[in-house]
Order: sequence, then structure tokens, then C-alpha cells
Amino acid sequence: MTKDCGHHNQDRQQLLRRVFAAILAFILLVLLVIFLIWIILRPTKPRFVLQDATVYAFNLSSSGAIPSPTAPTPNTLTLTMQVTLSAFNPNHRIGVYYTKLDAYASYRGQQVSLATALPPTYQGHRDTAVWSPFLYGTAVPVSPFILEILRQDKTSGGVLVNVKVNGRVKWKVGTWVSGRYHINVNCPAYIRLAGDDEDAIGVASPAVKFQIFQSCIVDV
Repeated sequence: MTKDCGHHNQDRQQLLRRVFAAILAFILLVLLVIFLIWIILRPTKPRFVLQDATVYAFNLSSSGAIPSPTAPTPNTLTLTMQVTLSAFNPNHRIGVYYTKLDAYASYRGQQVSLATALPPTYQGHRDTAVWSPFLYGTAVPVSPFILEILRQDKTSGGVLVNVKVNGRVKWKVGTWVSGRYHINVNCPAYIRLAGDDEDAIGVASPAVKFQIFQSCIVDV
């Protein structure tokens, strides 16, 4: 009786080991197939281009007063602009899902507009997608450092604004869709400044359109 029980336990342990080995081998096989598909297809990140920017307002106003703990910072920036962004998918066998994208304007590392959501888009093989979002920032408080830099930029005649896009993408190969990947896009845009008043720097209506066609830095 004892021998039968010991033999039964050994058979059960062997069966469990075989089941575990089979499951492990299946998982490794799936991972190997995914890895081989990834290596063979080698997805390339999309190429973004900032085509143009129409500036309706880019004005920094300063009251010249010294800010106090009970009063808001007197230096504020108002921005209204529309940009045209294009994205090209250079892959021959891989599609791109843009599941979530937000565009905004930045100056000297400070966000100076609200984030504008871009519509979700699927991009086929070697296809191009185009967006034309409006970017708004009304009386955005800026630091005294930004005020001084803007005054220097006014002397040089132009300002470098960065149009940024942050979001998530998925890769599509046949019927297989990958998980989500973060995408960060940085597009520099050089805008000419005007204005003789020391406390009012920028451009105002009528709108000014700048043809840029500037390649963007893309990180995925």
C-alpha cells in the first residue's frame, strides 16, 4: 500500500512538471515569434514636420510693477496660433494607431498654451496624416526670466517657440496590435516679433502666417 502511494505521487509530480514545461515552452515560443516579427519588420518611428504656423497673437505684457504676495505676477503672455503638423509613416508593413495626442506651445521650457487634443488617427503603410490644431494661451503668467529673454528676442527680431505633441501610439502588423507606446514630438518654430512699446512685445492681428517646413524631433 505504501509503495503504491509513493509511486502515485511520483507520477503526479512528473505530470505536473511536464504540464509546467509545456506551458513554459509555449510562452517562450510566443515571445520568440513576437521577437522575430519585430526584428524582421523593424518598425521605424513616424516622421513629423511642422509645415506652417499662423500667429494671431503673441503678446507679452508687463505692468512694470513689483509683484507682491497678495497680487498676481504682472508679466503675462497671450498666445493664439494655428499650426499645421504632418506625420509620415515610413514603414512598408506596419500601421500606426495614434490613440491619444495632445499639442501645445512651449517657450524656453515653459508651457504657454493649453493642450489641444488631436483626433485619434490610424495611419497605414507609408501614409501621411495631417492635423491643424489651434493653440490658445490667455494671460499665462511668466517669470521675470522669461520677460527678460523675450526682450532680448525682440532686439534680435524673432522668437523660437516649440510646438510639442505628447501622446500614445500602437503598432499594427496584420491583425496583431501592440501595446501602447509613449510618443514625444518637438517642433521648433521661429516667429518674427514686432512692437515698439517696451511693455508690449509680440505680434498681433492681422494674422501672420509663417511657412516653416521644419522637421521635428520624435521619441518613441
